[in-house]
Amino acid sequence: MTPVLIWGSTWYVITFQIGDVDPMYSVAYRFAIAGVLMLGVSKIWGLKLDFSKKEHGFILLQGLLLFGFNYWCMYSAELYVTSGLVGLLFSLLVFMNIINARIFLRASIEIKVILGGILGLIGTSLIFRQDLSHFSFSDGKIIGLILAVVGTYIASLGNITSARNQKAGIPVISSNAYGMTYGALAMFLIAVINGKEMTFITDISYVSSLLYLAIFGSVIAFGAYLTLIGNIGAGKAAYVSVIAPVIALVISTIFEDYQWSSSSLAGAGLILVGNVVALRSSKKDKNSFPRVPEMKAPTEVLEENLPDQLTK
Repeated sequence: MTPVLIWGSTWYVITFQIGDVDPMYSVAYRFAIAGVLMLGVSKIWGLKLDFSKKEHGFILLQGLLLFGFNYWCMYSAELYVTSGLVGLLFSLLVFMNIINARIFLRASIEIKVILGGILGLIGTSLIFRQDLSHFSFSDGKIIGLILAVVGTYIASLGNITSARNQKAGIPVISSNAYGMTYGALAMFLIAVINGKEMTFITDISYVSSLLYLAIFGSVIAFGAYLTLIGNIGAGKAAYVSVIAPVIALVISTIFEDYQWSSSSLAGAGLILVGNVVALRSSKKDKNSFPRVPEMKAPTEVLEENLPDQLTK
């Protein structure tokens, strides 16, 4: 419930982060703050921070996927399309996680999770029917569409990497602390290499939204969500991305005067029904997340052939 409530609000909060500051830097600022905070918390709590080169390799991979390129794509997408449409596309994470968990972790695919995901997607489509009816491929919207889909798939790969890391004994908080720091550094480096002007505005809306996204949207929500992945699997945990848009609409009703319609109410109902179907317990649940097979660190993979290795 924690990641649902927080991430449901972040779609609206992100709108205060785009425009005056390049998305790469906004993402870098967010995860730099979050990473430093989590490293400090890990140190105070005496959590494990000493990892092997191989473990750091996988934490780096998690950071690049989950706290770097994923958010860069999503922030950039909101420059071209509405946050509602981006939220709808991000709900594809349910299916991407199911497929990727099957490919990379050999997890079983449960029909009820697929059925729940389908109901959720139909419900989300009904909620954003008005946005979809006005969508066109003009004015750069196709760019936003592609960025949102690519960002969602990158997020799914990050989820799978996190699941692998947890099963390999790497603590969630520690991996997040390093991963967020790695993601922030990567965004800074790429922005500098690409000649992006480093800017930061002291406007209260930008700073307050940045702190909210760093502390609540990153430190707290990701800690809860990635723990959920370790407990119930990436497929079910991804259902958060389907429910969050409903929370986003509630917030939009309060702050942006969103008007509910019969189709949006029906859509919200379908999402709730899909949630019940997807998360209903069964005897298979205890064994649905198998032992993670041995995988090579990214540095080893790059030396051989990255695409071939990732598909094995």
